Formats: sequence, C-alpha cells, structure tokens
Amino acid sequence: MNIAKDWKDYEILDMANGEKLERWGDIYLVRPDPQIIWKDKSYPEKWKKADARYSRSNTGGGSWSYKKRLPDAWQVRYKELTFNIKPMGFKHTGLFPEQAVNWDWMINKIKGANREIKVLNLFAYTGGATVACSFAGASVCHVDSSKGMVAWAKENVASSGLADRPVRFIIDDVTKFVQREIRRGNKYDAIIMDPPSYGRGKNGEVWQFENNIADLIELCGEVLSDNPLFFLINSYTTGISSKVLENILTLKLKMKKGRYESGEIGLPMFDSQLILPCGIFAKWEKK
Repeated sequence: MNIAKDWKDYEILDMANGEKLERWGDIYLVRPDPQIIWKDKSYPEKWKKADARYSRSNTGGGSWSYKKRLPDAWQVRYKELTFNIKPMGFKHTGLFPEQAVNWDWMINKIKGANREIKVLNLFAYTGGATVACSFAGASVCHVDSSKGMVAWAKENVASSGLADRPVRFIIDDVTKFVQREIRRGNKYDAIIMDPPSYGRGKNGEVWQFENNIADLIELCGEVLSDNPLFFLINSYTTGISSKVLENILTLKLKMKKGRYESGEIGLPMFDSQLILPCGIFAKWEKK
C-alpha cells in the first residue's frame, strides 16, 4: 500500500464506529467511512475537538451539523501546493488527501523526464492532480463535466501560484472529449483519470464504471504520444480490485516497454500503527 504520510495540514486523529476524526488545518471534522468497522476509539478525548460532523440519514444522503460557525472555505497546504477546502454534500471537502502519494509520483516523473510533458486529466474534479502536474512544469488539459468543479479547480491552481501556467479547463463529457481529440490528432504524454462509480455528463450521458472503463482506456490509448511517460487510473468503486484495473490497462494499452503496477493507497492515523485504506490505483510508467 502507498501511504500519504507527508501531510502537515491534514491528519486523521482517530477512527472508530464507522467515522474518522480529521484535522484540516485548524478545523476538525468527523466524517463517515465504510472501512472503519471497529468500535474502539484510541483517543476518546480528541473527539471533543470536532467542529463539524457529517451524518448519514436513514432515508439516504445526509447532512452536516456544526458546533461552531466555520468559514465558507479555508486553505490547506501540501508541500508547495495549496488547496481550497469547503464542506459539501455527501461528506466531501473537495480534496482526497490520500492522493498526495500520487501527486508526489507525478511530480517526480514529470520533472525527471527533462522534456515538455502534456498531461490529460480526466474526471479531474477540483484539480489535485492538475495542480501537481502544473507545479512540476507540465501543460495540463483538465476535463470534468461539472462547471462547479472546474471553477474550484481554477481556484486551486491560482491559490498555488500557478495561474500563469498552461492549463486548459474543459467542461465536457470525458468520452466525447477524448473522441474529439482523436479526430483532431491531439496527443498527450501522460493521462490521469479518476472515474466515478456512476455519473452523468453535462448532457445526461450515463457513465457506469464496470461497463465503460475498458472502452475509455482503449480510446485514451489513441491520444497517447509516441513517447508516453505514464498512464494512471484511480478508483473508489466498491468491489473492484486494483489488479482488475491493471489487467485492463495491460489488455488495452499493450505497452511492450515500461512497467505496470497496481495497489492500494491509504492514510496513516496520528501516533498509531493504524492505516486507513482509501482507494486503489493502477498505472503504467515508462522506465
């Protein structure tokens, strides 16, 4: 498992009873997590610090309850990168801190390439990977079907001092965009994707992970440059093994040179040997 252990502005303080107590800068949040199936709190007193809690309702969905008024948004830093945090519906904050292990890997790959790198970031959300790749010196095409998420990504790029870097922001259905890039003859040296389990594009296009992921990877192979650097898939889809993603990459990309790898990513708990598994990845990289 790759563990995001270099955070200073984020940490898990405790985990128990299907919840995690997190510190985001100076703000403490409690959020549900299905992986936390044990009942023992390691630090019961720390839970009193919580400023807000997200609770699921019995009828579906859920809501935030606040012990004190929080700012509409605040910032956290990861090394040289800055992100804007906002409590959202369905427990999210706009950032998945476990992805820091992937940001570090991308930055090292891009800086180590010693050439201009074009990155395509699909299902790009609020732009964690976009910020990382831009910081490393790549030009980035950021694609997401949500206008609000793309606006948030622009905020993160600007907050990290990268507003003058070459980033193209596209609001579109991912599959349709890649098909147009194929027709245009555009190529990319690196592709990142973080597809949802289920979603709809801006014109109602339906995405279902198990039905669509293999075809999308095959399409993306057609926009890879002749000298590709890497291809990375992240997933939070329940029941899918990281090895399944690696198998699909192997079948669809058919890269003879380079290395395939897959596994889990996770977050450590403060002053503990406990690790929270947070998602899976599969990747191909040039060696």
